[in-house]
Amino acid sequence: MKISEEFPSKYLKAADLQGREVKVVMQNVEKEKLGNDNKLVLYFKGKDKGCVLNKTNSATISDAYGDDTEGWFNQPLILFTVQVDFQGKVGPAIRVKIPPRAPVQRDDPISSGVVDFPGDRPRKAAELNDDIPF
Repeated sequence: MKISEEFPSKYLKAADLQGREVKVVMQNVEKEKLGNDNKLVLYFKGKDKGCVLNKTNSATISDAYGDDTEGWFNQPLILFTVQVDFQGKVGPAIRVKIPPRAPVQRDDPISSGVVDFPGDRPRKAAELNDDIPF
């Protein structure tokens, strides 16, 4: 019998991820009373447990999706675990990262950064100088 299964929590713990990176889609953020404090809890589409947000994870998400949590809805996120030092003890914690976005395919040569100017000619590799002077 596993004690962790006997006392289930409605909040996500690092152990729930089982050492894996888990891709989720954010659904909503609620302010909930935990102990004596009000904390922000992030919920995900198709998942029962919410993730209590800390400053580190909140900053990562807001840097990518904006300061207003309304802009977070339906956005992807990756959850993973790291070892952190908290109150003098090292233990697992949940961290978030933003998944890479697929490059946008555009037919517009200016948007793609490829522009042919009159008089341009193809250059040979020997003519290209990628050395940076610092």
